[in-house]
Amino acid sequence: MSTFTQILYQVVFSTKNRENTLVEDGHKRLFTYIWQLLQNKNCHLYRIGGVEDHLHIVTHIHPMVAPAILIKDIKLAASDFIYTEKLFPKFNGWQDGYGAFTYHISAKANLIEYVKNQQEHHKKNTFRDEYISLLQEHGIEFEEKYLF
Repeated sequence: MSTFTQILYQVVFSTKNRENTLVEDGHKRLFTYIWQLLQNKNCHLYRIGGVEDHLHIVTHIHPMVAPAILIKDIKLAASDFIYTEKLFPKFNGWQDGYGAFTYHISAKANLIEYVKNQQEHHKKNTFRDEYISLLQEHGIEFEEKYLF
């Protein structure tokens, strides 16, 4: 029997201490690099976006790839890329941890639009509010004092 999966993920993680170090000028190069990483792991990227202090990745993760390992690899490789290319001079690393949320495939178009419009979204909402909202939307229990 063949293996068939359709698991849509939204992965969210921030810079260390949520520092505004990912200046927009370098986004395209970073996003292209992360897209290549995902391709190399047989994952399908639907959209990547973000602002100065965090990223969102909408992807299908290959069934042989563990999300935790994939995200660790993205963060490590992206950090090396940023430092080697001197892409974001004030970048000081990524936060510990991440959020990974699954969605039904019918939510894909809305999710892609949401990530595409991160710049506009964050003119009104903070990353903190957004992240708490995602946790609540997905029924994930948390203690706020341990989030940030």
